[in-house]
Amino acid sequence: MALNPKAFGLACGILWGITCLFMGFLSGTGYGLGFVHGIGSIYIGYGPGLVGAILGAVYGFLDGFIGGYVFIWLYNLLEKR
Repeated sequence: MALNPKAFGLACGILWGITCLFMGFLSGTGYGLGFVHGIGSIYIGYGPGLVGAILGAVYGFLDGFIGGYVFIWLYNLLEKR
């Protein structure tokens, strides 16, 4: 049974985007600041605050979608064998 790469990619993108968004907001309080700085070294513009959190959510959604899509595509490819 083949899994749907688009559905899995959307699920991963939404979850990772929301995670990056909330961590961007929370890091303004000091919680998760290391996480935001670490991911911010990959996602240009991601940082504490409103603008950084929104940029992180967009990057996170795209990254999660592509990663989830490729993962399930590869899984389906290998399952056929």
